[in-house]
Amino acid sequence: MAPQTSVIHDIGYQRYSGPRLGRWYANRSLYEHSVRAAFGIGRGAKAKIFPWAIIGIVLLVAVVVIAFRSLSGETLMSYRQYASGLSYPVMLFLAIVAPELVSRDLRDRTLPLYFSRPLARTDYALAKYAALVTAVLGLLAVPQLLIYIGAVFTRTDGWHGAWKELGDLGPGLGTTLLRALVLAAISLLVASLTGRRAFAAAFIVGVFLITSPIVGILSVLGNDTIKNLAFLANPMFLMLGLEQWIFGVENNNRLPIGDYGPVYGIAALILLGGSVGLLLLRYRKVAA
Repeated sequence: MAPQTSVIHDIGYQRYSGPRLGRWYANRSLYEHSVRAAFGIGRGAKAKIFPWAIIGIVLLVAVVVIAFRSLSGETLMSYRQYASGLSYPVMLFLAIVAPELVSRDLRDRTLPLYFSRPLARTDYALAKYAALVTAVLGLLAVPQLLIYIGAVFTRTDGWHGAWKELGDLGPGLGTTLLRALVLAAISLLVASLTGRRAFAAAFIVGVFLITSPIVGILSVLGNDTIKNLAFLANPMFLMLGLEQWIFGVENNNRLPIGDYGPVYGIAALILLGGSVGLLLLRYRKVAA
């Protein structure tokens, strides 16, 4: 029988004896890290170029709105129009940020490191989703608040005017929240399907742009019912129909949805629930 030659050497490592912060802390840390990553905070200058360029665009629009109101006393665009009118910058922001949040982890195969901690697969997906929703809210809600502050200072009716302006701001923020919840879910689901960020960005843009001609074709060729429901084919138009049903028509900017407002509400719920559900299913099945 061969003699035993193996030896255990004590090289001085000390066991961790501090507090174990657990699953909640891991979720919070992942969420905070993801929000920072969405804006390129803590990363090199290259990671900041595209998201902050879009932030600059939306802030520039807000500055123009504030300046126009202060000079003319007229409202260039309402808070709701601000949220809906910046659909393309929001789409580009989602196409940049969503792959940054999830595609990089797939490509670099860092998911096993996450899942080796007290962090469930659904925790990872929901933390990333919450971070992307927060980023979109920050992108649109902060400029709206700046517009509100500028509007309050230009009004001459004191607290009454500020309160009335707040009543106008509410639907704008509500519109922003709805857009953030639905569009972030779609974008993150698409980005989670590939580890290549360029492909993910292209696919996200494609989801929003390729479906637009479908709306146009159905609006031209369909009967009255199909024309009223045609806007369901595109997420951006779907959000416009949903907002019109919830908050009403504004400044005669009526989307021809007829009496099908509840259908748009149901469709938005199905789209939101389906996207989040598929996202959770994706991370239950993804190899780690």
